[in-house]
Amino acid sequence: MKRAGVLLLAGVPVVATAVYFVLPSGAADAPAAPSSVSAQSSRDDVKDRAEQEHERQRDEDDEIVASRPPGLAAPAKRELAHQLVASAEHSTTDWRSTYGIIEDRDDDCGYTAGIIGFCTGTHDLLTLVEHYTEAHPGNGLARYLPALREVDGTDSHEGLDPGFTDAWKAESQVPEFRAAQEEERDRVYFEPAVRLAKLDGLGTLGQFVYFDAMVFHGTGTDENGFYALRERVLEQAKTPAAGGSEKAYLDAFLDVRRETMRTRYPDRDTSRIDTAQRRFLQAGNLNLDTPLTWELYGDSYTLS
Repeated sequence: MKRAGVLLLAGVPVVATAVYFVLPSGAADAPAAPSSVSAQSSRDDVKDRAEQEHERQRDEDDEIVASRPPGLAAPAKRELAHQLVASAEHSTTDWRSTYGIIEDRDDDCGYTAGIIGFCTGTHDLLTLVEHYTEAHPGNGLARYLPALREVDGTDSHEGLDPGFTDAWKAESQVPEFRAAQEEERDRVYFEPAVRLAKLDGLGTLGQFVYFDAMVFHGTGTDENGFYALRERVLEQAKTPAAGGSEKAYLDAFLDVRRETMRTRYPDRDTSRIDTAQRRFLQAGNLNLDTPLTWELYGDSYTLS
């Protein structure tokens, strides 16, 4: 990994400083103990170098991403991506009709709501309402923030019933809240997925595969989250950026993702992989070109 050097560099002052505490101060070969000022200066220097390395790496990554074709970020492909996700999350390709949807799906995530399936139990709904309230104090959801903070990480409705669902539906009629949902979807899921997929050398289909996986599995660091899933895939296949086959890598990714879904939710329908993304991959449609036909939960969809 490119950033490993930064982590190792950051660890140097800790090891060096420890030597002065391990060796007796009177030992013949003991180095002179550094002054607190010089020790702090050393730590500051290393921190500065690590931050500079991080900035250089980010600049390099930015250049790589900018050099790639637009892919899923192209307007027509972006729209297609949102339609595909909406078919999996809400059984419709009309994603703009889903701002006000809110329900408990009995999946341990509490209430699932809005265009991307923000959840009261998985932090993203709380973050959405916090950001929206910062920009629009006194909105119809603001009074539920204390309760949302309490239930975050659980499937509880405590403090939310009976009024939260009606408040969500009402606020979803407000253009500013619709825009806030779109901004949070793009900030948390779409943009990071497209960026990482491009750095991994993936084309439009691969970028969508990452996007949908982030939406479903979340962007946290738990064992079922997107990043842990990707790490397991990297044990089996190389990314195209590392010289691997794009199709082989995506096949491995979908295999691992399907296994992860079935492990966490044994009874969960996996057709968003089996008869949608896998179908596109098997057809060699790495550019996610239309027309597209797929099946989810027994329903068929076609976009041209």
